[in-house]
Amino acid sequence: MSQNHPGKSTIQSILSRAFYYWNKTLVYQVMFSLIYFSVLITVLFFFAEHYGIMDDYLASIEQMQNGATYAEAQKGLIANPNYINFSWVIIGTLIFLYPLNLGLFKMYRKIDLGEKPTIQDLFAGYLGVNFFIYTSYYLFWFMIFLYTIPTVVLAAVWIGLTLFTAPLMFFMDKKIFETFRFNIKGWRNFFPAILVGMLVAIAFKYIGAITLVGLPFTLAFPTAMIYSLYRTIFKENS
Repeated sequence: MSQNHPGKSTIQSILSRAFYYWNKTLVYQVMFSLIYFSVLITVLFFFAEHYGIMDDYLASIEQMQNGATYAEAQKGLIANPNYINFSWVIIGTLIFLYPLNLGLFKMYRKIDLGEKPTIQDLFAGYLGVNFFIYTSYYLFWFMIFLYTIPTVVLAAVWIGLTLFTAPLMFFMDKKIFETFRFNIKGWRNFFPAILVGMLVAIAFKYIGAITLVGLPFTLAFPTAMIYSLYRTIFKENS
């Protein structure tokens, strides 16, 4: 694997390419969102009811409406002995859903190759050993993220250190720890492009979240931006 250097691809071309991938896979972007939310919400409501979390949650909302602070309202929710079990169920569900992202990466690659994406591609991350590889990776990633998020800065560093880990593993068969140095080189050589690209991706995603109706269309947009940056920064040897 060799790495490109700035000059040939501008920030504008990276952004344009990301929106191109997103537009070409828009139907699958919506499918991704519907699958993601339907599974997550079903699990959330089922186990919230099973563990008695729902009643505590509704009680916390009522407390806030009566003037209680968010921290005060959450005390009753956290005091539920099943709260930890419920949290692990949600984390497990997020880990289970992560391989869907790999399906979108595969679609973007097929577009580069002039091939037509199919619905089967969306589940590429669940085929064979891929499921175990990427759920294990995301479990590892999420545990580190949970420990670093209180510091904010360390969480941001962790995200940056692993930004291209998934495509590097998927397309170039790199190991998790092996990808760290490639991520660092990418940031060092393409810092402005990566920063602008990810800020645009986050803004576009959360504009959809604010409108609610637009969320199914923008939820997975960051994968298109990451892939656009990836193909610009890294060159795969044949």
